[in-house]
Amino acid sequence: MSTNINKIAVLTSGGDSPGMNAAIRAVVRTCAYHNVNCLGVYRGYQGMIEGDFKEMGPRSVNNIINKGGTILKSARSKDFMTAEGRKKAYNHLKKANVDALVVIGGDGSFTGAEIFNKEFNFPVIGIPGTIDNDIFGTSHTLGYDTALNTVVDVIDKIRDTASSHNRLFFVEVMGRDAGHIALNTGIGAGAEEILIPEEDLGLDRLLESLKRSKESGKSSSIVVVSEGDKTGKNVFELKDYVEEHMPEYDVRVSVLGHMQRGGAPSCFDRVLASRLGVKAVEALLEGKSNFMAGILSDKIVLTPLEQAIKGHFEIDKELIRVSDIMST
Repeated sequence: MSTNINKIAVLTSGGDSPGMNAAIRAVVRTCAYHNVNCLGVYRGYQGMIEGDFKEMGPRSVNNIINKGGTILKSARSKDFMTAEGRKKAYNHLKKANVDALVVIGGDGSFTGAEIFNKEFNFPVIGIPGTIDNDIFGTSHTLGYDTALNTVVDVIDKIRDTASSHNRLFFVEVMGRDAGHIALNTGIGAGAEEILIPEEDLGLDRLLESLKRSKESGKSSSIVVVSEGDKTGKNVFELKDYVEEHMPEYDVRVSVLGHMQRGGAPSCFDRVLASRLGVKAVEALLEGKSNFMAGILSDKIVLTPLEQAIKGHFEIDKELIRVSDIMST
């Protein structure tokens, strides 16, 4: 391990996700294990600009592995998008004798980290934290598994009502640019149809699918819709369209919204956060920088931040085929 890094700062940025606290805990305790000081940065890049720091030790992260959200808080910083703002952040880090930085967040947070690294040659490692699972270089991002379990649990409850009243429910889940949540939860909850940004089903095909379900004897249906799906302008337009063409259905809409972000992280997310936190700190101590720690084939790997940001994570075509078969 390198000896020229004596203090590492950690921050969470962008939208919160379950597992961020577990990752903070892992970073802090790995630093302690290697006799490196650790500094917590409150409110992401904005806190870095303002010098909102706190020394962190092993006991300061007691009892947070099971908590959702982030104890370091998160904020989106317009100031950090400016050269002046980043210079202030750099000056505060140097004043606090910080030698390297761990950034827990999504592609926007990684973009800021990459620019910061290039401008000041400041060592940085990213940990992917976003429920959308839309980061290249890792099969799972922190919070994704927890979000899947949360959504499936809610859809199971909605199905009880749908079955009791012969209703059709459109359930909108998060996923502005990627349909991973919708596709996996749709299969896991037995949805009759799944609408995702990567596959434009079209209104006519949606009606055909629903009619087939009706003809096959299904008295109720669940359609899982990713918020970024382009089949209609929004999920409420889908509802109006189906009601107009299939008046026999009593149609309802449920937008799950931010409940998907909250809650205690799953065991998978807690273990993943711990592994990624250890890898991030040890990569910095080995002299590596401008990488993201991720997981591929159950192995912890490093991917250049630029690739993580710009790489395209393909939707699993086999899962789409499985979905088509299961909706028969």
